[in-house]
Amino acid sequence: MKFHFISHQRLFQVIYSYDIVTGVDLMKSVGIIAEYNPFHNGHLYHLHKSKEVSGAGVVICVMSGNFLQRGEPALISKWYRTRMALEAGSDIVVELPYAFAVQKAEIFAFGAVYLLNALKCDSICFGSESGEVQPFFNTLDYLNKHSETYNDHIKRYVKQGVSYPRALALAYEAVKDGLRNGVDLSKPNNILGYQYIRAAHEINSHIHFFTVKRNKAGHHDQTFHHEKMASATSIRKSLSENPNLDHIAAYVPESTLSALASYVNRYKKLHDWEDYWPYLQYRLLTMSDDELQQVYDAEEGLPYRLKKTAQNAKSFHSFMESAKTKRYTWTRLQRICVHILTNTPKNMMIPAAKKPQYIRLLGMSSAGRDYLNKRKKELELPLISTVSSYPDEWLMLDRKSSQVYAHVLPDPEKSSLVSLEFAQPPIMIGNRP
Repeated sequence: MKFHFISHQRLFQVIYSYDIVTGVDLMKSVGIIAEYNPFHNGHLYHLHKSKEVSGAGVVICVMSGNFLQRGEPALISKWYRTRMALEAGSDIVVELPYAFAVQKAEIFAFGAVYLLNALKCDSICFGSESGEVQPFFNTLDYLNKHSETYNDHIKRYVKQGVSYPRALALAYEAVKDGLRNGVDLSKPNNILGYQYIRAAHEINSHIHFFTVKRNKAGHHDQTFHHEKMASATSIRKSLSENPNLDHIAAYVPESTLSALASYVNRYKKLHDWEDYWPYLQYRLLTMSDDELQQVYDAEEGLPYRLKKTAQNAKSFHSFMESAKTKRYTWTRLQRICVHILTNTPKNMMIPAAKKPQYIRLLGMSSAGRDYLNKRKKELELPLISTVSSYPDEWLMLDRKSSQVYAHVLPDPEKSSLVSLEFAQPPIMIGNRP
């Protein structure tokens, strides 16, 4: 018989879930909502600051799957991006389902916050242009008190042919005169942060909120301005122009470079909308107007415009340049194109986007596994480790989107990536130094 001795320090940690070396509560968790497309130095800074400001010992990341909020395919699959997140310091990575991931800000935020609340997350830390969390609460309280006037302005601007995001911004400008110490909702990260707090209020969550000021690189910056910090947009643009990874090395952790290189070696490419253009064009030209009208988020008159534009377009970019208008923004059109590509109708998407039905676990560290083991009886949704053992109808959208995502790869790589959706268990890594 073997006896296993445990130190007094370790015994103290086991009993009280408290690390006396670092001074953090090992069962206290902070949530991060992200896409990591790809994970860069700004994400690493945010992750470290999230633990610092929250005092949490566990980082829970809700991450979009293979298609993203702005209606784009991720550079590399969710499995490789999960490993990026884990090796950089995340402890649990769960997937934001397709029904919430490829959506406008408020639905995207609602799905992510709902999952973190179901995981018994103590706090959420988001990046913002503001850098202070109180103005977000001030803005939420103010708009709730003036909701009727605010919503009337939104409807009026939409009727004038303004895009929905622009209508929100204009309506906010029209009603905010009496607001003191509010937040600037014209900034992309501030918009998402506001929607996270609004979602928590909607579900009556007691999650605490923190924010970290975004600096050095703007959310939509398309060029490198700083020696170590760059936006994901500028990194993707750089990779599309020059796939050599050396020129982005200064802006991403080593684990990201390794994951990108490994993915290209295994699957022969980084994903881009142009890869999917032939399939999207075929769908647009062969679907009837009635069929297109049933696609989620398609409005009256839009199918005709998309079909007409697709007839002569030589690339996805030229198609988008011709299709976009003041009413139909680039981002919204991209999301509709994803729904066309994945054949996602309104009657399937609308019920699926009411609230998440499950927690899809993509990966965890040893600390993350301990957290889930101790909290599993408290979780408010089923925790899924492999989809093959869970025949729930809500998973259909995620399965379809993963198959479409892999379709641009050559065989046998395509079959290999599709099989991961059904057979891949959560990625496990040990404790980091």
